[in-house]
Amino acid sequence: MKRVLGVFLLGLALALPFNVLAAEPLATAATAAAPAVSSGVAGQLTQLVFGLLLVLGLIFFLAWLLRRVQQAGPAGKGQVIELIGSRALGPRDRLMLVQVGNEQILLGLSPGTITALHVLKEPVQVPSTEKTTPEFAQRLMELMGKDQKDKQ
Repeated sequence: MKRVLGVFLLGLALALPFNVLAAEPLATAATAAAPAVSSGVAGQLTQLVFGLLLVLGLIFFLAWLLRRVQQAGPAGKGQVIELIGSRALGPRDRLMLVQVGNEQILLGLSPGTITALHVLKEPVQVPSTEKTTPEFAQRLMELMGKDQKDKQ
């Protein structure tokens, strides 16, 4: 975060001298000949480009900062409520199985409402989700020779 803030401040510091330099030809353009006028337009264009880059950099910085703040919330291990499974019933309706402590609850979700449908007496055993490589990715890795390198 310090690095991004440093880059942002550096960009701001670099943009400020260009604004000052771009303003000087405009002051001399009123008293000088026609070639100075084109220099003023170039200065204005430079100022516009750097201003645009500064605004875009600020937008990307704020988006990055927002993601970091959202990830800084409680980790999955500290959660009391855990989502076990979900099934879409329609475009806006879903069934969700959540676990709260040792209890599992089947919820019905529809726009604007959440309804507890059933509290399970015995928790549903969910098979472990091992990371499996899709068939296409596996075949591509074999063709590229990556599979042999990983095994050695």
